[in-house]
Amino acid sequence: MREPVLRLTSLAKVLPGGRRLFGGLALTLEAGEHVAIRGESGAGKSTLLNIIAGLDTADSGEVMVAGTDLVRLDEVGRTALRRDAIGFVFQAFHILPHLDLVRNVAFPLILQKQPRAVALVRAGEMLDAVGLGDRLSSYPRELSGGELQRVAIARALVHAPRLILADEPTGNLDPDTAAHVIALLGRTVRERGAAMLLVTHSPLAAATADRQLMLTPHGLVPADG
Repeated sequence: MREPVLRLTSLAKVLPGGRRLFGGLALTLEAGEHVAIRGESGAGKSTLLNIIAGLDTADSGEVMVAGTDLVRLDEVGRTALRRDAIGFVFQAFHILPHLDLVRNVAFPLILQKQPRAVALVRAGEMLDAVGLGDRLSSYPRELSGGELQRVAIARALVHAPRLILADEPTGNLDPDTAAHVIALLGRTVRERGAAMLLVTHSPLAAATADRQLMLTPHGLVPADG
């Protein structure tokens, strides 16, 4: 039987002051599956994504990404896993200010040591897919917040990751652009057999998912539960 793209088991995270964000958290995400996570501000949704990406650590539990036990990896191993298997749409964008848009989006492919010409062509295709095909040589300082969000989404998808982690990917977008971006993400999941974990406050964005879950101190529960 094929290994799930993501499996979380008995995950727990406690803040330095002693407040428990969540405990006993379990989740399995199969290839082609899109799950939305909602919850109150401060519930730990972004922290959960950071733990899955190896940018933060849980206090206990298991994180398996594409068959690899994240907890057992050192920093070099976690970096390699992010490079090869994970696409992360950060809420704060993290676009590199000194690179133009096409080189920003090509960056994950360059890290994978793909030929520069191939990386730039693929990056241009992804920027076109998010409606920025005419801005390849623009710099981040020339863009609006919504445009930067679309660059971040293109960069997260360009290397065909197995797992897509999206932290409020439509938070800076107008309704029409948000609908286009959510459709692109969903199509990418289906066509590539990837899996996506989407953190959102938007009921419309969450409604596109196969499952909607709420993050609580006791873990993830069905959104209607």
